[in-house]
Amino acid sequence: MSARRALWFCLSRSLIWLALLAATGNSIRANDSALIERVKSTWRAQDGESIEQILSNVSKVAQFVPGTWGVARGIDHNEYVFVSWTRHREIKSDEQYVITWRIALDGTVELTSNYAKPMELGWRALALSLIASEVSDGEKDANIRFLHDPVNFNFVTTMQGQLGTLLRKGRCTIVEPVGVDYLPKPNDESTEKGGVWRVLLLVNCDIPGPRFFTYNGVITFEKGEGQDWQPQSSLAKRIAAFPPGSWFNRIEPNKPEVSEGHKRLQ
Repeated sequence: MSARRALWFCLSRSLIWLALLAATGNSIRANDSALIERVKSTWRAQDGESIEQILSNVSKVAQFVPGTWGVARGIDHNEYVFVSWTRHREIKSDEQYVITWRIALDGTVELTSNYAKPMELGWRALALSLIASEVSDGEKDANIRFLHDPVNFNFVTTMQGQLGTLLRKGRCTIVEPVGVDYLPKPNDESTEKGGVWRVLLLVNCDIPGPRFFTYNGVITFEKGEGQDWQPQSSLAKRIAAFPPGSWFNRIEPNKPEVSEGHKRLQ
C-alpha cells in the first residue's frame, strides 16, 4: 500500500468510526438527511458542478464506486457530512475511503478531504487525480486513455488558451507519470490562504525543438485559492507565453532551463 493510499485509509477509517459512535443508539438522527441535502445543494466546484454530477461522472471513468452518505459531529463541534467510496464493488478491507465536508458553526460548507480537493476544479480533475493514484498503486485496468487525453486538462487555463487544446495544437502527447494534486499549506502559521493545486505532466512533442523540451518535457502549473493558474516549469512558461508553433523560437542554450530535460515528476 502506497503512503498516500495508507493515509486515505487511515483518515477514512477514523471518520467512519467517529460516525458510528455518533450514531450509536440512534441509527438516523432527525436532521441528518437535511444536513446531507444541504451540502449537496450548497457546495459547488469552481465551474459550477454539483457533488452528485461530479461523483456520477467520475464513476464512469475511474475505479470509483460511491457508497453511503453519513453525518458525524467533530470534537470541534462542527457537523461533518461524508460519502464513502471504494475502488471496486466487491469491498476489500484495505479499500474504504471517504470524502468529507465540514458545516462550520457559521453555516459555511467546506470540502476538508485534501486528497479530494481536485474536485473543486471539476470532475475531470478529480478523475485524473484518482486514476493517477490507481496507476501508482499498481491497480489493474486503470483508465490510461483518459489520463493521457489532453482535453481532460482544459481546466488549466493560460493567456494562450486551455492547456489541453494547446498541447494538441503543439502535437504533444502525454506520457507517464501524471500528477493532479492539492498541496495544503505547510502549517497553520502560513500567511497564504489555503494551499495550491498542482498539475504535473511529461510530454513528447512531435515538433522541432530542443530534445529536453520535446522528449519527456516537464510541464508544471500551480494555482492558489482564488488565483489564476501559474506556469512553474520552463516548458510550461513557454506554453503560457507563446502560441503553439513558436514555443522554441527563442532558445538560449546556456540557461538553467536546459537541465529540466533530465527531471522526472515526483
